[in-house]
Amino acid sequence: MNSILPRRAPAAVLTPIVDVLAAVGVTPTMLTTVGFLGNVLAAFFVVQGWLLAGGVAVLFFSALDLLDGALARSTGTASRFGALYDSTLDRLSEAAVLFGIFWYSIDLGNREEALLAFLALTGSIMVSYVRARSEGLGMPLKDGLFTRSERVVLTGTLLLFGWVRVLLWLLAVLTLFTAAQRTWIAGRLLIEADRDEGSHGGTSHEAGR
Repeated sequence: MNSILPRRAPAAVLTPIVDVLAAVGVTPTMLTTVGFLGNVLAAFFVVQGWLLAGGVAVLFFSALDLLDGALARSTGTASRFGALYDSTLDRLSEAAVLFGIFWYSIDLGNREEALLAFLALTGSIMVSYVRARSEGLGMPLKDGLFTRSERVVLTGTLLLFGWVRVLLWLLAVLTLFTAAQRTWIAGRLLIEADRDEGSHGGTSHEAGR
């Protein structure tokens, strides 16, 4: 099952914006960095209890994630470092917002929401890790019910309405489900690949990875 939302906005929407950014000298790395700092700001808003401002910041600054890759391709500056930098700050952006929600819940004495925030963070990390590990083993993996784009839209939208408990339950359940789903899909594909290659028992199982 593929991601529910499209991974890229239509070119008709992105191209004019990207052209302006390129013309004024904005680089993909700048966009990625500003997107991360904006999500840190969103986390600060949430800690202060300004959930509406936090939701707006999450949606606005995470939208920059649609632009950095398009800008890199448009300007011919796409690189493996850029891809690594973008992916790393994506994970940190999500962690920052969930940490802000965790802190907010602790301040309110809401243990349930704090625990859910931890589970949501664990699930989101595992969704990304399973994909990265699968691709490291030579098996591309993009399927999954609830990937980053869905998480960002859900987080920003429900923060706008102040529905923190609903948000955290959905994030916790759906991210952990998606991590399990990806593990099952990748595992099945890797087993089939090993069988096809006649390498039964030849794959190394690395402890502690």
